[in-house]
Amino acid sequence: MTTLHQMSICPTICQMINRCMVFLLEIYSAYDMAERGYLETSAQLHDLKKFRQEMSRLEQMNIIGEMAAGVGHEIRNPMTAIRGFLQLLTAKNNYNDVQEYFELMIEELDRANAIITEFLSLARNKIVNLNKQNLNDILEALKPLLEATLLQSDNYLEIQLSEIPDLLLHEKEIRQLILNLVRNGREAMAGSRGKTLTIRTYLEGDEVVLAVQDQGKGIEPHILEKLGTPFLTTKENGTGLGLPVCYNIAAHHKATIDVETGPEGTTFYVRFKHPQFNSETV
Repeated sequence: MTTLHQMSICPTICQMINRCMVFLLEIYSAYDMAERGYLETSAQLHDLKKFRQEMSRLEQMNIIGEMAAGVGHEIRNPMTAIRGFLQLLTAKNNYNDVQEYFELMIEELDRANAIITEFLSLARNKIVNLNKQNLNDILEALKPLLEATLLQSDNYLEIQLSEIPDLLLHEKEIRQLILNLVRNGREAMAGSRGKTLTIRTYLEGDEVVLAVQDQGKGIEPHILEKLGTPFLTTKENGTGLGLPVCYNIAAHHKATIDVETGPEGTTFYVRFKHPQFNSETV
């Protein structure tokens, strides 16, 4: 038989349970909000870190470009004179037994000159005149050279071109960008035969995308986070300027470069804003 005392306890217990439920719901709600806030903050911190890395990389490239602009002219003048005299000596019959040495010296001078050119292209304040062109046309013109470059290492080229709108481009710089990315892909597949490097163009939203995909071994994480930093190279004879030049050319065109990498290869995505959607004029 239920007593009056027992009947008075039941509502009290129910009230306590209700309060506990409300308290637990409040804790859960607070935890959920904190977790969402943490995730948002983590994403913001990641974006901030990426932004700072990009600014640091651009500043390094600008400093190198300014230094190169200051000394490049002074270095190139004597190099041009030396190269001219070497060419004169190669024409003389009494130096036939050392012709190969002259040719080697000329090749090394040309290599040094190419490095200076890469240095100069890193200058941020470089004036670039852009003209309306189609990226597919530039790729079609480069196709024989790219195929020959890959065939040297018994690898192959595949080009998949979609219909894309014209862009504001500097043809010489875009050619250099493509050549650098293809050369990078070829070197990533070094030591392998029968691999394919694929170049694609396509429209994605308001962006025209150039994708260069190799079938190499991928990029190590500690290299990936520093990608685009001047002088960063894993090659014995590399200058570490190929990718920085690509990033700088992309900056001149208000484009961005994204990278996806894994054990089966690496893809570089160069994303150009379609002029129709780009409020900034060049």
